[in-house]
Amino acid sequence: MFQQIELPYGFDALEPYIDTATMETHYGKHHAAYTKNLNDAVAKAGLEDMEIEKLLGGLDQVEEGYRTAIRNNGGGFYNHNLYFEALSPNAAHAPEGKLLEKINAIYGSLEALKAELTELSLGQFGSGWAWLSADWAGNLFVSKSANQDNPISLGEERIPLLAIDVWEHAYYLKYRNLRADYVKALWNVIDWKKVEERFDAVLNP
Repeated sequence: MFQQIELPYGFDALEPYIDTATMETHYGKHHAAYTKNLNDAVAKAGLEDMEIEKLLGGLDQVEEGYRTAIRNNGGGFYNHNLYFEALSPNAAHAPEGKLLEKINAIYGSLEALKAELTELSLGQFGSGWAWLSADWAGNLFVSKSANQDNPISLGEERIPLLAIDVWEHAYYLKYRNLRADYVKALWNVIDWKKVEERFDAVLNP
């Protein structure tokens, strides 16, 4: 049975960057619904024992009648776990070690990478996500996706390291239609230590 990540912080802990009401609704309603609906769908499809990464990476093998529900709710479950896990009221504002070295080598600086991810976040038409991902060789990639898709469900053979949620439910209560203000504020609570841990896990599976 798939379970939501247990938040290591309170709903009010990310203030003033992410407001309490948004956290309560985002985690307690939206993410909870994706998780419940995913569990219902995999139970009906007889796939409840599969890991979420294998499930999303093998959607073409899922019976057609269940595929859309698993794609949408499985993505919503996985993406939000990744998103909430990387947020912290005591966030490390920069990575260290091999991840920082790779960022500097590919993008020139952390600020340049953040600028690219911000541009992708703002350029995503409608609901979706911006991603920092890595392949098994440790190369980094930035991308965006619509709805609840991610690099795994899109068959890109990359492992997501950082997810930026640009669905309106992630920001509209506080920022209304000002997505740019939300993304700018979000960088204050993204914990690069978590992103670094994910990258290290890719390098040392």
